[in-house]
Amino acid sequence: MIKYFIYCRKSSEDDERQALFIEAQLQELRDFAKQNNLFIVHEYYESKTAKEPGREIFAGLKNL
Repeated sequence: MIKYFIYCRKSSEDDERQALFIEAQLQELRDFAKQNNLFIVHEYYESKTAKEPGREIFAGLKNL
């Protein structure tokens, strides 16, 4: 069985505007996984801008 993970990110630049963004992403990806019978082993998320280096979780996923 192939194992999958979910990665969600929101920009840390505007917390007020994106307050529910992570949860919305997670729900959308959970629904997609369920519809496509994907086995999700872990969910990762972080609040970091993609404009600059320093997304520790994202960088760590490259080694999986």
